[in-house]
Amino acid sequence: MATQKTPASTDAIELLTADHKEVKALFKAYRQLVEAAGDDEEKEQLALEICTKLTVHATVEEEIFYPAAREVLEDDEGLADEAEVEHASAKDLIAQIEESVPANALYDAKVKVLGEYIDHHVKEEEGEMFPKVRQSDLDLDALGEEMAQRKEELLAEMEEVE
Repeated sequence: MATQKTPASTDAIELLTADHKEVKALFKAYRQLVEAAGDDEEKEQLALEICTKLTVHATVEEEIFYPAAREVLEDDEGLADEAEVEHASAKDLIAQIEESVPANALYDAKVKVLGEYIDHHVKEEEGEMFPKVRQSDLDLDALGEEMAQRKEELLAEMEEVE
């Protein structure tokens, strides 16, 4: 899997939104495979790609984006806290998927539910948190650069493990 280069001009919110779109497309491809009674190996490969991308995305958000968002939002609404709790649920499902195989009865259901969790999470981030962060004085370009760099490091680490 090749590491994607992110343009230096990408701000943090654009970077996260691009990840959201990419993962949404992967979930759609997975659904289509299931509907077409697709090959188990293909399903597993796609599910593991989804899990990898989500793990990297969540790590970057938790390490870099959420702490910065908390500072500028003074997170009185608990948006970052709620997002981290949602991440914990997603991580649990990701672990179950990674430890399983498509032949298991609940595999497709777990991938589907993970997609629903992520869809809900994305709607909240893009609808509530991102607009508030964008209105703040946070330097989204500098943050985006830091996040893109961390994302590349994490992807490289995960490729070494494979």
